[in-house]
Amino acid sequence: MDTLWNRLLELAESQPERRAVIFKKEQLTYQELVKRAVCMAGALRAEGIRHGDRVCFSAVSGPEMVAAYMAVRASGAVAVFLDKNGTPESMAAICTEAGASLLLTDKPVKGKVLCRILSLREMYRRAGEAVRNGSPLEPAVPVSPEEEEIAELLFTTGTTGKPKGVILTCRSVYHILTDTAQGIGIQREDCLLLPLPLHHSFALRVLRAVLYQGGTVVLQNGFTFAREAEQNVSAFGCNCMAAVPAAYEIMRSQMQDAFARVLGGMRFIEFGAGSLSIRQRKEITELLPGVRIFNTWGSSESGGAVFCDVAQAVRDPARAGMLGKTLPHVQVKIVDADGKEMDSSSTNPGRMALKGDMLMTGYWKQPQLTEKTLTAGWLLTGDMAYMDEEGYLYMLGRADDIINVGGEKVSPVEVEEAAGQYDSVRECACIGVDDPDGILGQVPVLFVAVKSGYTQEGLLKFLSTRLQRHKIPRQAVVVRRIPRNRMQKTDCGKLRMLWEDKESLELMNPVMQVIFSRRSVRKFTEQEIRRPVLEMIVRAGCYAPSGHNMQSWRFTVLTSQEDIRRLREKTQEAAQQNRVYFYGWENPQALVLVSNDKRNADGCQDASCAAENIMLAAASYGIGSVWLNPLKTLRDAPPVKSELDSLGIPQNDIVWAAIALGYPVAEGALLQKKEEVIHFIQSVSEKCFS
Repeated sequence: MDTLWNRLLELAESQPERRAVIFKKEQLTYQELVKRAVCMAGALRAEGIRHGDRVCFSAVSGPEMVAAYMAVRASGAVAVFLDKNGTPESMAAICTEAGASLLLTDKPVKGKVLCRILSLREMYRRAGEAVRNGSPLEPAVPVSPEEEEIAELLFTTGTTGKPKGVILTCRSVYHILTDTAQGIGIQREDCLLLPLPLHHSFALRVLRAVLYQGGTVVLQNGFTFAREAEQNVSAFGCNCMAAVPAAYEIMRSQMQDAFARVLGGMRFIEFGAGSLSIRQRKEITELLPGVRIFNTWGSSESGGAVFCDVAQAVRDPARAGMLGKTLPHVQVKIVDADGKEMDSSSTNPGRMALKGDMLMTGYWKQPQLTEKTLTAGWLLTGDMAYMDEEGYLYMLGRADDIINVGGEKVSPVEVEEAAGQYDSVRECACIGVDDPDGILGQVPVLFVAVKSGYTQEGLLKFLSTRLQRHKIPRQAVVVRRIPRNRMQKTDCGKLRMLWEDKESLELMNPVMQVIFSRRSVRKFTEQEIRRPVLEMIVRAGCYAPSGHNMQSWRFTVLTSQEDIRRLREKTQEAAQQNRVYFYGWENPQALVLVSNDKRNADGCQDASCAAENIMLAAASYGIGSVWLNPLKTLRDAPPVKSELDSLGIPQNDIVWAAIALGYPVAEGALLQKKEEVIHFIQSVSEKCFS
């Protein structure tokens, strides 16, 4: 049968110089990829690896992982992918469970696994040296596996409990990659950006499909820093991307106005490992009107199986939240609790079941779980769904997550969709908890990460017009962020732990909400800030701490657009002359200049504390702010000096901060915060009792 390895051999002949894999400065053409894989396959055979042996390897985001994957398959061994960030314990557990003969990794796991360990990086490096030195290579021969031969094992990566291994045969892998290529229309000319962990089934199916079609894959270590994505798109001409829904929020927040410019030229973007909300679907199709947006449902057991063209969905309000349709050769049905096919509807959902050549053949060494999940060729998923008369599927959530409120079934997805459209909710997640009154069995609770201006009263009032009474959350719990796993799916287990830990929930008071939700905003609407509100915001600066209670600060407030424009122009002129960074003076409705006497040794600290108070106070009123810094350097530079003097700022004052205020056009950039900088030092008594 056809395989990805055999296809790579053909491509190495037909398009040897086309780039196959790129990671930062390292690139492999199709010819180089095949040669490296051949060398590494030879090294595996020299280590005694034979047909059917399991080889575990770290799925790092680099060409070495792709070469190792192909080397394992070329040697007839079974590929077992490990999370590159997995703990030594989880890696050892998977190696043991798989009965691995060899582990390729560069993580310190020696002594924790029963099989041999070799350096993946070193094996890859030696293969590269052999190729560059023109060393004699073994012939790159095609493989001819049986369809039912095991090709890959995809293990869950939980740190507790027994790992669950999904068995994919050669037939399964082939149909998963062709389903993906067909479902989203991957072409040879595509250069796809892949910022996903490569041990995950979503990333793997996209990787396989692009390489099979002869395209180029640009690997990236996650999407947390959108700047790297922008650089990759520019440097390598990426015209498509695979991402998770959380990537949309992060990239849009960090890129701001550049989002449409950077991604607007793409041919398609596929979102998987989660569903885009209706709000996200509408936003992204408006922001990227020329880009085809796909939202794919898939699993390790089936690959990508249900495909949704998002633009098509949002054109019909009744189908805006649909899961999509399967490909023609994939069968789907909705079944009841006894496994019998049923006529489903939004009020009568059931479990989604799938059938097709892409399905796994079972779980590794878990026959009971296999029998429970696979019945007569049908895969029984854990998802509650219904199907309309035209075959479109709609997801209500995991069967285990459906909330039973006094006999009424509540879908967490429906609650999240409604709450996600409230302006002050950044992201949210709904779970069912025990009814504290002991009457209804369960009640829904909503966890929300909020923007400035949020109130629980406002959210619940908003939901009361969109949800039936029994679906309205009993409580909306504000958290700093929704906990997620490596693939950015909501971690419901951690949410339940948070709910049980009442003390931690009480820590998120209104003050902490404002601190965690404030973002720097550089572009503002034309809406004026009412004078009483502005006065209260600036007065907050007066209540900041001051060294020795000197309070030698001064707060100069500009509200005239003419005054702000004139100061901006003179500051820009001075900044260019003095090579000072100048950015962010867009169109504030007010500008607060925080200055302090330079003879005060604590002047900088005092002004900084006051500036923070002002920005937090602004956020509490739903007003955006940003700290502008050039005046600190340019206080005495012409023509800035004369302008500041005319505003009455004392000549001995340094302007430590200029704070721009206004109602935001869009939410400020969501930047990653470094929490590893926090270090608690144990006291002697704590050490004694720990």
